Amino acid sequence: MNIYDFISSNKANGKKLFAVLIDPDKQSQEELSVLVDRAVKAKVDLFFIGGSLLTSDSMNESITTIKSSCNIPVVIFPGNTMQVNENADGILFLSLISGRNADMLIGKQVITAPIIKASKLEVLPTGYMLIDSGNPTTVSYMSNTTPIPHEKNDVAACTAMAGELLGLKLIFMDGGSGATKPISESMIKMVRQSVDAPLIIGGGICNAEKAIANCKAGADLIVVGNSIEKQPKILEEIAQSIHEFNSSVKNEVLS
Repeated sequence: MNIYDFISSNKANGKKLFAVLIDPDKQSQEELSVLVDRAVKAKVDLFFIGGSLLTSDSMNESITTIKSSCNIPVVIFPGNTMQVNENADGILFLSLISGRNADMLIGKQVITAPIIKASKLEVLPTGYMLIDSGNPTTVSYMSNTTPIPHEKNDVAACTAMAGELLGLKLIFMDGGSGATKPISESMIKMVRQSVDAPLIIGGGICNAEKAIANCKAGADLIVVGNSIEKQPKILEEIAQSIHEFNSSVKNEVLS
């Protein structure tokens, strides 16, 4: 499967997607197997895997566990240059366009580029935007960047536009792990109106209602990780709500 074509074609058809974010440090392989089984039954669309800090060498094992259990694509969401593994299906090649740290805009990418180029991974050029979530996050600390203020919709929109004009194929707006203030629907809506690229939203999505509100505002792909760790049942709840949303959109088109 070409992952970018999958995301963009679903966007064109108005269908929303749901990705479960796996941090290899956060569970044992037994716990991961249970999570993957639940995700398969819930018919999630993608697995994202990675973390701002990986203190154990378990990414390869985690990818193997996922891929031995299902055909759902596995996409690396790298927290650093070490998080490259060609056993995955694709990788978000991130440029942190919300910050002014040149190392995160292009420096780390230069180091990783030859490794990724030589791999079989599908490369997904992604404009990564950190949005203020009410708490300092691991990502903002590790990247030495300041998130876009929560209420600055125009800054977010112009940043996304710049990323798209630079040729980035996806825009990923992230409140970070454990966000207390999820990205506002008004910001998502303004960014959606400003770019054509598929829009990924993550951080602070702690229930199905918020997931659907983000979809209605313009999100094409919802990413949830930390909230599932805290409230396991929301995996099924969010998946079901997105499936129902997609069915309602399909019925409207047919009618």
